[in-house]
Amino acid sequence: MENITINIVNSIGDVFAVEAEDGQKVFELISKALRDHKNVVVSFQNVEMLTTAFLNTAIGQLYKDFNESDIKRHLKASDMSDSGKVALKRVVDTAKLYYKDPEAMQRSIDNILGD
Repeated sequence: MENITINIVNSIGDVFAVEAEDGQKVFELISKALRDHKNVVVSFQNVEMLTTAFLNTAIGQLYKDFNESDIKRHLKASDMSDSGKVALKRVVDTAKLYYKDPEAMQRSIDNILGD
């Protein structure tokens, strides 16, 4: 199986991985590679700032289209800071819950917000 590396800085043209729109570009690159049955390494080399908004869009929404075991087997992150790893784990855990049962997650959010 072919390997592909997606370098965040090269893909979005910025060292600040903060915007959901930039995350969408990365999501589309990862999705295409996974659909083409490639192993994907997402490199965070030289990323100076990383937000959960970016990670939710780039990585989190993969759980809508791909099953967890395929993502685990074919997607790796590299060159990530410790705080980036913590943020990514939080995003992945939330995405798995959300895409497993979106309605229940929305009800929970509504309850918390008092809607």
